[in-house]
Amino acid sequence: MDVPQVLTRLYSDEGRQDPYPCYAALHELGPVSPVPARAEHRTVAAVAVGYDLVSQVLRDPEWYKQAPPGWTEQEVLRTLQTSMMFVNPPDHTRMRAVFAKTFTPRRLGALEPAVVRVVDELLDRMADAGDTGFDFVAEFAYPLPARVMAEFIGIPAEELDFYRQRVERIDDFLDVAGKTPQRLAAANTAATELRAFYTELIAHRRRRPGEDLISGLVEAVDAGDVPLTEDELVSNLIVLFNAAFVTTVYMFSNGLPLLLAHPEVAAALPGDDALTRGAVDEILRLEAPVHFLARAAPRDTVLGGVPVERDQNVLLVLAAANRDPARFPDPDRFDPHRPGPPSLAFGVGLHFCLGAAVSRLEGRLALPRLLARFPRLAVAEQPIYSGSLFLRGIDKLLLHTGRREAA
Repeated sequence: MDVPQVLTRLYSDEGRQDPYPCYAALHELGPVSPVPARAEHRTVAAVAVGYDLVSQVLRDPEWYKQAPPGWTEQEVLRTLQTSMMFVNPPDHTRMRAVFAKTFTPRRLGALEPAVVRVVDELLDRMADAGDTGFDFVAEFAYPLPARVMAEFIGIPAEELDFYRQRVERIDDFLDVAGKTPQRLAAANTAATELRAFYTELIAHRRRRPGEDLISGLVEAVDAGDVPLTEDELVSNLIVLFNAAFVTTVYMFSNGLPLLLAHPEVAAALPGDDALTRGAVDEILRLEAPVHFLARAAPRDTVLGGVPVERDQNVLLVLAAANRDPARFPDPDRFDPHRPGPPSLAFGVGLHFCLGAAVSRLEGRLALPRLLARFPRLAVAEQPIYSGSLFLRGIDKLLLHTGRREAA
């Protein structure tokens, strides 16, 4: 197949359910392929799937994130474009420096007891339900990272259902096929409501500060200690919470079926921290939650033999780069002992995900406790995927515990 045929298949319902054959077909065409000029991808000059080439572009600070036209007129785009995840230096550098101080080894260490406490509460609830079957996403994969990040940031736990609904509308819009008028309108409404939510929460923290991230940042902003406006603070809190927990939800929901398909690994995970770390990394490589990023060329250039004009975008397929046969022999095989380069699941370079360490921490602590408590977990029905090509993951995963609780 040529590139247009592969992309057409990728955007189909079949491709959304299983994009990996499409990525393999792109690998056969080379590390990077030109994309013929068409109305639906007029600013995309090429699609890159080679690990080394994708890493090269992400590490080069001159390749930049291009703001969509008319972004100031849409609330969701204005929110995204005033956050560190979507802007370029020097604004990116200024904003990221503020939040990078919050993801220190000391803070991560302080999170461990909270993660363990929430994990054990969720496992107790699953045990109390018996073996009637349950949705792993609803009962574990979603509430764990959501509750941990809410506690860390300072979002009241009772507001999480409200929050999730609005985050999902923004994620739907972010998908490569999500730019419909209906999804834009829903995302604009969601962004407006989230901005109002955080504005009220910030005002509350000014009156009654706590030990959470919002309290600390509000104090620093008000004192002039950090180069951040309150408007930027709100935008970054919206994007940070979304990025820090949605990817972790999919790490769990995508990863558990992989582990259950390899019972020897699942059985050995409890008590083996090195194996657990390797399994988490391999889950992220094989089933990266974020499949696409894009970068625009700073000047007319040639990338891997493909001409790219200034300001044209290259679509960087992280999930394909993570299965590059040139860097990962037998790339579709799950191997928690796999040597080789780190996966690109959380990106690399300037925009490397700040929440990566939190996601890995939750995976390292939660998966062994889950499998020790319920060693006979089994998938009850075919998993239901999100259908998104941007944030791809299992949204519903029905399981049986096999028995009430491990002895």
